[in-house]
Amino acid sequence: MQINDLINHTSEWLKGTGPNSDVVISSRIRLARNLNKLPFPHWASKAQLNEVMEKTSQAMLKIEPLKKSTLFTLANLDNIDKQFLVERHLMSIEHTQKTEQKAVLVNDEENIAVMINEEDHLRVQLMQSGFNLFEAWNIINGIDDALAKILDYAYLPDFGYLTACPTNTGTGMRGSVMLHLPALVMSRQIERVLAAIAKLSFTTRGLYGEGTQASGNFFQISNQVSLGHSENEIIENLNSLIRQIIEQETQTREIMLSKSKDVLEDRINRSLGILKSARIITSQETIELLSMVRLGSDLGMIKDIGRLTINELFITTQPAHLQKLENKKLSSQERDLARAELIRKKLNLL
Repeated sequence: MQINDLINHTSEWLKGTGPNSDVVISSRIRLARNLNKLPFPHWASKAQLNEVMEKTSQAMLKIEPLKKSTLFTLANLDNIDKQFLVERHLMSIEHTQKTEQKAVLVNDEENIAVMINEEDHLRVQLMQSGFNLFEAWNIINGIDDALAKILDYAYLPDFGYLTACPTNTGTGMRGSVMLHLPALVMSRQIERVLAAIAKLSFTTRGLYGEGTQASGNFFQISNQVSLGHSENEIIENLNSLIRQIIEQETQTREIMLSKSKDVLEDRINRSLGILKSARIITSQETIELLSMVRLGSDLGMIKDIGRLTINELFITTQPAHLQKLENKKLSSQERDLARAELIRKKLNLL
């Protein structure tokens, strides 16, 4: 698989299926792992980082779930390619910096990605469409067990898995759920909800993880603590919290439908109208308008545009995706024009 092959492929986690997929975009489990007797990436020499690359890539391509994966060496990619992988949630923004001796391995379904030599030697992630934390954990746990039979992980009985950042030590696991919460935002309840989440030792981020702000009514909620709890306890706690948020969002949507349906319907259809007719549109405005259209589709107010189409537009209208589709570098203004044209073509054909 070449990186350009991804542009016409829909990631498994974007399909808009799975439990509670009207509110939950995706569920992700990520494991941080390091090799024994080798320094963490920030302290390792080039020779040691190359050793990590060789050992881990060979091990991953031997195990069943990853045999059909592709290894992208970051030093061989240009800036648009790297940003393209970030936009598809296959690697972090941090991984695009200082790219010597770094790589990312991606499976054909794009639901498994492994960053090599990011903050830790390995960052293994698995993403599922909808609210599927336990299924995601079962799959990634199997991958981790298979790798542990080949690789010698840095592990101490008293601490668990050793990681570059102390907050990841222990299980090395981070569970994250991407939520679409337009009703809680519009009813101005979201600040209260986010404050309660922070008190419970969970963290809220934007669409692209650490260091990004929430936009378009999308919120990524993750566990903060990895040490002192088992993987199942972490997932149980996160699962319980997310279930409560889903209930609040659903109830608020129902209240808005019963008390102010006309206002809501007007806002949703205005958003769709702008997307179908705009000649110039920014990335931020696109996310906000698509958020309202997604709500309209989920509430049955928009009949002819499905969740899959909307989810794909969230990704394909991002800057690097537009430049890959046009097969050339575009200025900011050119991207705004290309984005509007892409959206018009997609929505007016339906």
